[in-house]
Amino acid sequence: MSAPAAEPGLKLAERFRLEDRVSESEGAILWKAIDEVLARPVAVLTFDPDFPRVSEVVTAARAASRLSDPRLTQVFDAAEGDDGHSYVVSEWVSGETLADMLADGPLDPERAAALVGEAAEALAHAHDAGLAHLRLRPDSLVWTSGNTVKLLGVGIDAALHDLYSDEPAREDAKGLGRLLYAGLTGHWPGDEEVCGLPPAPRTDEHICTPRQVTAGVPGYLDSITCRVILPEARRGLTQLKTPAELADALSGVPRPAPPAPPAPPPAVAAPEEDARFAMGRPTAESPSQASPSAPSSFATQEKQPSMGGRMLMAVVVLLVMIGVGVGAWTLGRSLASPDAPPVAQPSPSASTKSAEPKPVKPKSADGFDPLGDDKEEHPELAKFAIDGKPDTEWHTTSYSSADLGRLKDGVGLILDMGKTVEVSKVTVTLSKASGANVELRVGDARDLGSLKTVAKEKNVGGKVTFTPESTASGQYVLIWFTRVPNDQGKFRGTIYDVVVYSPGSA
Repeated sequence: MSAPAAEPGLKLAERFRLEDRVSESEGAILWKAIDEVLARPVAVLTFDPDFPRVSEVVTAARAASRLSDPRLTQVFDAAEGDDGHSYVVSEWVSGETLADMLADGPLDPERAAALVGEAAEALAHAHDAGLAHLRLRPDSLVWTSGNTVKLLGVGIDAALHDLYSDEPAREDAKGLGRLLYAGLTGHWPGDEEVCGLPPAPRTDEHICTPRQVTAGVPGYLDSITCRVILPEARRGLTQLKTPAELADALSGVPRPAPPAPPAPPPAVAAPEEDARFAMGRPTAESPSQASPSAPSSFATQEKQPSMGGRMLMAVVVLLVMIGVGVGAWTLGRSLASPDAPPVAQPSPSASTKSAEPKPVKPKSADGFDPLGDDKEEHPELAKFAIDGKPDTEWHTTSYSSADLGRLKDGVGLILDMGKTVEVSKVTVTLSKASGANVELRVGDARDLGSLKTVAKEKNVGGKVTFTPESTASGQYVLIWFTRVPNDQGKFRGTIYDVVVYSPGSA
């Protein structure tokens, strides 16, 4: 006689009480339950009496329970019950699945890459332990309410759906690549809709690359995605065939930061009066403390001048009075004699005045990426670097590392001055994050080889002044990043303001 179906209120192993039925698929039912011993919610899988793969699922769950990576679902218990009630108990994960996050469209590219990078690292650990997933979908990846990544179903999903592969590492790498594609485009790279995501568009029977679907996808992420699931789009590049290889390729992407701790209360400054009096108090190094015989009021009393000092002061006052008298007599004679030449007044040096640098307004600005695939670097934002407003900015694409993801030697912002100008200095307001290596280049052609490096600064941030060691002139001024800082979790160069100074007329 078969066991009765599981119902709300059923208690398994004398501690796990079923509460709410969450979903059902092919005879396996997912419940939200309560662990009455530890008073916490848990997820419980139960099975219909005729479910054919109970032993396989329980075996896979027991193997998964030995995994220690916190990004993988923790399995607490699994049993084939003698009473017919077999079950698997695991942690209850609350948060947003990747499918939920994509409901309003693609994610920020770096955000998508960071989520998948975490999942790839966790899955690589599972493969080291001999377990695979084989069924990665947008609802397998969760950003939890505790701001962590969680990958659901390792080992168990394959057993539930009777999935096998001769190349499990390759299959899971492809699955991760599909998740990355979905995060970058909001489409699923297949022939059918999956978890509410429409199938990816195609050209000439081939799935479009992420950059063909969504504007703004960085070239390196487009390339990584293609190396995993669209090798025909990146012929000549090494394919990524395991979760570990994909994790390594995405290792430079900034990971989601944990919530910042609350800021400490600001220090309360001492009242101004106390600070003023403290200046007069003796300290351990002051002469008053070094002399025990000094009276306690020494620090606040003024020292009276000696007899010799008073005589010296009298002489100085007398000399000042004589000088004033002579000056008045000379001025009177000058006023009485109209033909007397005027007294020459000192004036600023003409050469100093003419050499004082003045700001020169650029004609235009543009993102400059001659070494990149698309030759562009946010040109639509370039105008904000020369609008004189401190709260607007131009920034580069976000890269996987400070060395521009090893994709190129540099990238920058180029200013067209409209005519050849002499450049005496250039002030650039960068992001506050230090770590940028920046060169100032000047020339008469919009060509990297024609732009001469006239100044450079390393490991800088904030407001930086570039002063050429020798005369520099040209129509184009280039702010060239060869290394970018980690700015708010993203490796990118940011420019809030650029001012070019010339000794000539503005």
